Amino acid sequence: MVVLGVTGSVVTVPFAALGPGPTYNTLGDVDGVPVVQIDGTEVDPTTGHLNMTTVAVRDQLNLFEALGFWASGRQGLVPREEVYPPDKTKEEVQEGNQADFEESESSAELAALHHLDLPVSLAVASVADDGPAVDVLNVGDTLVSVGGTPVATAAAVREAVSSRAPGDSVDIEYVRDGITQTGSVVLGARPDDDTKGYLGVTPEEQPDVPFEVKFNLADVGGPSAGLMFSLAVVDKLSPGELSNGEFVAGTGTIDAEGTVGPIGGIPYKLIAAREAGATTFLVPDANCGEAQQNVPDGLRLVRVESLDSAVDSLQAIGSGGDAPSCS
Repeated sequence: MVVLGVTGSVVTVPFAALGPGPTYNTLGDVDGVPVVQIDGTEVDPTTGHLNMTTVAVRDQLNLFEALGFWASGRQGLVPREEVYPPDKTKEEVQEGNQADFEESESSAELAALHHLDLPVSLAVASVADDGPAVDVLNVGDTLVSVGGTPVATAAAVREAVSSRAPGDSVDIEYVRDGITQTGSVVLGARPDDDTKGYLGVTPEEQPDVPFEVKFNLADVGGPSAGLMFSLAVVDKLSPGELSNGEFVAGTGTIDAEGTVGPIGGIPYKLIAAREAGATTFLVPDANCGEAQQNVPDGLRLVRVESLDSAVDSLQAIGSGGDAPSCS
């Protein structure tokens, strides 16, 4: 018994525990600072709840701790390598999660601006040293059109270029140092498909608005806050309240075009949301099956595929209508 007790309390097991983490109201403050802060323009007052949810990860568990978490019913055990791959240090994983979080902030702002029909510019983020456009475009140039086709998104650039064949000459209209210019580029062949044109630049959307959006939330990683950040920006920059007096929580990645993607840990996020007081939870479409199997009593699941659909659903709920569910 002594040996078992010592072993169980000292020896760590190759598992990590996942459980409900903190939730944060993206319309509220943390330590007196707005979670989503917009400076330089008039902001619509908001008093509701649009809570993002997180998953708590506990590592370096001894046998007794692991058994305790497993028996609690609120946490789950997964092989440690699913959280911390063996080819990466814990610090490298945390750095990657932080990078994902920062990228989600940028995508959330762009998605909100697109939804609100506010201006977004398309800048050249990088130019391949041996790419066809190396002698025409510079990093920081703002793209206006490709081959006479206006471009406002990275996808539009890819479509305009890949619809042409290698060897075709296309005119690129761009802005550099405030001056609109035009250059001609002979397209190369895409590395993965030599039948399609290749420009050799990486375009990146950037806000083109006279105000600044800041996301003030530290010690949180991963991309799953994107949807709720986007909704907060939309709520603050448009009249009325998206939550309509409801306590709404949710999760989901988002890209600049507003597409909502799946996340991990949905059972624990549902528990965290309900315990915080949420009555409505926005679920990425791909997570609906798992969410249905783990939904706590009193929590309404609303299926979302995009930022537009999330806004439409919240407005429908507010007016007493129906919204797509996970059923």
